[in-house]
Amino acid sequence: MTERGHSEEAPPIPPPPATDVVQRTAMAAERTWLAWWRTALAATAGALGVGRLAPELLGVASWPYVVLGMGYATLAVGLLLMGARRQHQLHAAVHRDVPAPLTFRVVAVFTFGGVVLVLTTMVLVVAQT
Repeated sequence: MTERGHSEEAPPIPPPPATDVVQRTAMAAERTWLAWWRTALAATAGALGVGRLAPELLGVASWPYVVLGMGYATLAVGLLLMGARRQHQLHAAVHRDVPAPLTFRVVAVFTFGGVVLVLTTMVLVVAQT
């Protein structure tokens, strides 16, 4: 007991074994890969909705929507390819015990592409109303 009547502090909890850390990190990388896939599937649905359904529902010329839909489809393909690449990078980094940050270039490319798609969608929506 200490002066205040409390028992001494419990011993610190030992760090988890290295294999546990590797397993948790590998599973986090898999969840990240699945997030890339989910986002690609959403972009694919957006491509179908914008490129095929929107012109029919709105009764407007289809070519601008088909072009925009192709943009969303291109985004989906890019997400699938980048997701596979990131999974490979993260897997290799875990086994080498080194960090594998997502580069700003990748972030910038996807951000720029997303902004272009959103702005184009907004322009088409406003132009067709």
